[in-house]
This record gives sequence, structure tokens and C-alpha cells, in this order.
Amino acid sequence: MKRRAIFLLLIATMTLFLTSCWSKKELTDLAIVAALGIDKTKDGRYHITLQIINPGNVAGGMQGGGGGTQSPPITIYSASGDNLVEASRRASGRISRRLYYAHTNLVVVGEKLAKEEGLNTLIDGLDRDPEFRNTSTIVIANHSSAADIVKTLTPVDKIPANKILKTLEFTQRKWGENLKTSLQEVMKSLESSGRGTVVSGFRLVGNPQEAQKLDNLQESAPEATLQASGIAVLKEGKLVDWLYGKPALGTVWLLDKVQGTDVDIDWEGKKQAIAYQTVRQKTIVTGQVKNGQPHISVHTRVEGDIGDMEVPVDITNPEIITKMEQSVRQKIKKDLKMAIRRAQKNRTDILGFGEVIHRTRPNQFKKLESEWNDVYFSKIDVDITVEAYIRRAGLRNKSFLSGVKENQK
Repeated sequence: MKRRAIFLLLIATMTLFLTSCWSKKELTDLAIVAALGIDKTKDGRYHITLQIINPGNVAGGMQGGGGGTQSPPITIYSASGDNLVEASRRASGRISRRLYYAHTNLVVVGEKLAKEEGLNTLIDGLDRDPEFRNTSTIVIANHSSAADIVKTLTPVDKIPANKILKTLEFTQRKWGENLKTSLQEVMKSLESSGRGTVVSGFRLVGNPQEAQKLDNLQESAPEATLQASGIAVLKEGKLVDWLYGKPALGTVWLLDKVQGTDVDIDWEGKKQAIAYQTVRQKTIVTGQVKNGQPHISVHTRVEGDIGDMEVPVDITNPEIITKMEQSVRQKIKKDLKMAIRRAQKNRTDILGFGEVIHRTRPNQFKKLESEWNDVYFSKIDVDITVEAYIRRAGLRNKSFLSGVKENQK
């Protein structure tokens, strides 16, 4: 009898921990936010643009109704407020569902906001939200507003936020002039003493009004598209410069985030005659302090293949290969120097040289910390060493152009 009573008491106790889902969220009550755009209004308020997923349209594509109309895969809602929380709550007056930020993978910041106010305040607001993930990717609208970026419909990827994320991923892997940066990484760099921050830019190419229409998706060559554009340089959280081309590529090299790129070298008087495709690369930065002055050493090692030759070259000759490798080294070294000079001109240590000194010489760095960007970094001595090797030549050794040249003799 006693054992039975204990058993019943145990069952009764367990029921307290097996109650129904008190915090359940029905899918039909949620508005899933794929992307969040943040701009600054003329009166200094935050203006948010929400890219809400239409689940039915995404699953079945853009389907026609009884009247032959089509529905987009996303719906856009906007609201303004003195802070992000107020703007988000004001948006609830226009949406029949609860805003759900757990699947927000993209944050777009308007260029005006990034220049005038910076990212510090808004990142603090996003980081405090327990539903918002700090692994979300952040980009800055380049020569356009965040609203224009978020509102644009994209052809191949049904959800525009996914188009931006995939573009950043693949362009970093293949081209190297952009990089995918998360909120967490931006926060870490902003908290680092004397460290500048880099964030990829995205821009709308074409007519913003056409970008929001379904007609834009029905063209083989859309009138408005989104494309990765440059790297934003942030100093103390504010946008101070844009990097394009070689300075951008050199910056990514120095940050050791190049996954793949193309190095064009000149040959026998012809510009960009040979394309060298990187396969493996590693950049190591070391630092020390000599007589109170910081010193940085950069060592880059890269291996790659020959991807294209516009001149006949005998690549079976080891001396020719050695000469090509020397040209690749010189080209990469030039890009690295260009990136360093640009960062020093901006007096912003986006390359993390200060962190390197701090890790190896923490006590000495404390003496330099207060004037690091404006005094020491802008004049720092940097030694650059580049190793480049050619491993493969594609499917053929002898150039096709060599055979054509021989037949024409």
C-alpha cells in the first residue's frame, strides 16, 4: 500500500513537468522575417524595412490565381521609430501576424545611417533581442538605401535575402574582393581596441521602382538587379571609405580570408596575358616592437593553376614556370602594399595589425594604444614576403596557341 502511494505521488509530480507547450508558436500566427533593412529618416528616426516570406508562394513558385494574377514570394512592410524596438512594434499595426526574427539571416544598413550615426547603437539593439541571431550577415547599402535593397525582387533565388547571402559566399570563394561578415564578427572588431571594421557592400543596379515589380522577373535581362559592390571601411563604427578592386582584394588577402581569386600577369609586353587561379593560400601576420616602434611582417603563401594564356608559352620549361611564379609574387605583393597604404591613409587599422602587436607584446602595446590609428599605424613599417607556386596547367601542357603559331609558319 505504501509503495502504491509513493508511485501515485511520483506520477502526480511528473505531470507538473509534462504540461502542454505553454510557449508554443503556431506557424499561422508568425510573420517570418528574412531580411531587415535599417535606414535613417530626415528627422533622425530609424526606418526599418521588413522582408516577410510568403510561404505558399515560395513553395509553389509565383502562381496565378483565378484572375491570372501573380503573387510575389515576399511582402514588404515598413515602420519608423525613435529606436529599433519602437519601429518593430509600430510595424505590428500593419501586420496580422507576430514578427518572427529567428530566421532573419540578413541585416542591411543604409549608407546614410552608416556614415552619420554608425553601427554601434543599432548593433546593441539587435544583440539584446534573444530571438535575433548574431550569426546573421550584415551588409551596407552602397549608394542606395537599405529599403531599396530589401524591396528588390530577384530572379533566380525566390527570396532576395538568400540571393545576397549566396552572392557574398560565392564571390568570396571565386573572386576575393568581398567577404561575408556576421554581426558577431562586426561586434568583435568594434570591441577590439584600435581596430577598424570591414563590411561588404551591396548595391541596386537599375531603377528602384522596377526592382519591386513582378515584371522585372519576367525579363531575361532584368532592368534592376542586386550585386556585391565594394568593402565598407568603418572607423569607430562609422563609414569612412569604400574599397574597390585591388585595395579590396589586398585587404581580404591580409585578413587571410581569400578563398579563391584570379591573378592576371603580363607576359612579353602583353598586358594580363596569363591568368593564374589560386587554389590554396595562407597569410600569416606577425608583429613586434623595436625601440618603441611597432614592426609588422606579412608572409603570404599561395598555390594555384594556370587558367588561361593569351600568348604562346612553353610551360614545359622549368625556367618559364619560375619566371611566371615571380610575376605572380610581384603582382600579389603590389596588391598587399596598395591595401596597406589605403588603410594608413584612412588612419584605420582594418587589417588587425594592432591586435597582432597586442597578442605578442601586450605591455608594450598599452603604451601605443591611445594613438595607435592616428600615429603609429599610419606610419608602421611592414615587411611583405610572398611565395607563389604553379601546381597545374589544366588539361594540356603545350599551349593551343603554340600549335596555331607553328602551323602558320
